[in-house]
Amino acid sequence: MLRKLALLTSALVSLGVMPAMAAPKILKYEHFQPAREDQPMHAAALKFKSCVEQATSGSIEVQIFPAGQLGNATNALEGLKFGTIEMVVSHDGGISSVYRPFDIFAMPYLFPDHATAYKVLDGKFGKDFADEMLKQTGIRLLAYADNGIRHFTNNKHPIKTPEDMKGLKIRVQPAPVFLTMVQSLGASPSAIDWGELPAALSQGTVDGQENGVTNIMAASLYQSQKYATLDGHVYSLHAYLISDMFYQTLTDTEKKAINDCVIPARDIHRDMTRAQDLSAQKVLTDVGMQVYVPTPDEIEKFREATQPAVAEQLKKSVGEKWVNGLLQAVKDAEAQK
Repeated sequence: MLRKLALLTSALVSLGVMPAMAAPKILKYEHFQPAREDQPMHAAALKFKSCVEQATSGSIEVQIFPAGQLGNATNALEGLKFGTIEMVVSHDGGISSVYRPFDIFAMPYLFPDHATAYKVLDGKFGKDFADEMLKQTGIRLLAYADNGIRHFTNNKHPIKTPEDMKGLKIRVQPAPVFLTMVQSLGASPSAIDWGELPAALSQGTVDGQENGVTNIMAASLYQSQKYATLDGHVYSLHAYLISDMFYQTLTDTEKKAINDCVIPARDIHRDMTRAQDLSAQKVLTDVGMQVYVPTPDEIEKFREATQPAVAEQLKKSVGEKWVNGLLQAVKDAEAQK
């Protein structure tokens, strides 16, 4: 009897009399690190995929595209706006290309530690910022994660004070906030593409550069850089972004799965990157670099030399609301310690 019923059901489905099971909704998920589980972006992506597919009983299928397979960050962010890509985990520079206020997070010497950054980003300020980004772009910011704390390296001499930066030629990414920061320290900034940086350092086109320890190691920059200063001038970010066009097609259960599952993914991403940041002194020393860790008083001198100039520039480019609001949110978070 059961066999006959099964055959009848199959026949009815094939004739279109009964509805077939709905095909899953495809969520294309792009990130920009290699497809290895020792990479924070990819480890987080795998967690997100398994969590969402389990929570939705397979009604959403997450397809991961690592290493920028769907295009560079700018193209990917445009894809989110127009709904051709469902989800992207991007670095801050890529996000700024479609939403300029994201530049505020590159204010130098902004967060004193990871805990303060998380309190600000996961709190009211981070939520208000995400809400405004959604209104302006149609891109929903689900969570903030770490892209590594940036430090200065060079091949001339140790950098312990802002005065030690004077006269150095420093490679920066092509963003006004980084140009202004380096100029404020008396050095000469030079915007050079990431792929050309190792050659520029080895050939002496520039004396130094600024990056997180992960990038320093990945590109073997220590081969042409003798000195590192762990000043942590910029707390670089990644963000988990989803197309609101896609998000609004989801059921309430599916939306909840997306919102819930991004949290453990974010935490994996943060934990792995934070561990790399905290081991920077040992990692760079082990490859032969001379590493200097500035004192709090020395960091304050770097802040005084750079933050006001960059903050004023940002007020002109993105408005006082976000700049003043972020600085106040940092003060409030520090006061709660």
